[in-house]
Amino acid sequence: MHKKDIEAGIFGLVVGDALGVPVEFRSRAALAKDPVYDLREYGTHRQPKGTWSDDSSLTFCLMESLVNGYDLEDIGLKFLQWKNEGYWTPHGSVFDIGMATRQAITEFSKGTKSELCGGFDEYSNGNGSLMRILPMAFFLFNELDIDKRYDKVKAVSSLTHAHFRSVFACFFYVELAIALLRLRDKEKALKETQETVFEYCYLRGFNMHELDLYHRVLKGNIGMAEMEDIRSSGYVLDSLEASLWAFMANDSYKSVVLDAVNLGEDTDTIGAIAGGLAGLYYGFDNQFDFWRMQMARYEAIEALINRFANSLKVV
Repeated sequence: MHKKDIEAGIFGLVVGDALGVPVEFRSRAALAKDPVYDLREYGTHRQPKGTWSDDSSLTFCLMESLVNGYDLEDIGLKFLQWKNEGYWTPHGSVFDIGMATRQAITEFSKGTKSELCGGFDEYSNGNGSLMRILPMAFFLFNELDIDKRYDKVKAVSSLTHAHFRSVFACFFYVELAIALLRLRDKEKALKETQETVFEYCYLRGFNMHELDLYHRVLKGNIGMAEMEDIRSSGYVLDSLEASLWAFMANDSYKSVVLDAVNLGEDTDTIGAIAGGLAGLYYGFDNQFDFWRMQMARYEAIEALINRFANSLKVV
């Protein structure tokens, strides 16, 4: 792993997020008539071009905390600072926040233990922890103990989303990102991740009903699915499937993120989740680099990535 991997993965997420912000909540049918080909301005949230959302903000908060090591309470404090003070926002204020994330951060502010803040019920399975989990792949890259990787990903997810379904999505995503960094082959990385994750969950005796829900993620190549069979809602299972579909079905960063965003509905988050994988796998092409330079707070993001890479002793 090199600093360039971190830079491409994080900016991949941010650009995917920014491409989706102006068209969030638009239907697939509407976007088929007016597809996203480039960065836009205004739209759904009336934000200028290059504006990213809570997906990127909370990713930055997590990264900044990890610079000083793994500390759940500090991560929670960064999230609280974001919600209350507009910390790590593109323009000084929060314009988008999920209900479960808001409730969890409120619980944290009341003194609830960090890993107990997220919702545990089946209806608390939005994509709010999956959208920000990518830095854990870089942080855990050299951790050989899969138990430790799982437990740390679970705890970081549980700050806002504690149900197994959300935790599993984060774990699979982090394991896939690590495999991509090691193998540099997305077909091999997906196959290895499917086998490793399923075996681990089986041996730990995790709920098989929950694992069955992820059958398309755990078996075969979801990139071969038909677009009409892919849902792009904010439900964590839909978001992971949609992101993996866009990543596996395309052969460049640009095509991945544009396909992800043009699925409609939760466009910014699916763009971010898919974009993180595509960025670290494909790296910077000309269009990606052009988009990257237009991101709000570009220099601050670069500085954070440098600090994060230095803390991991990555060059």
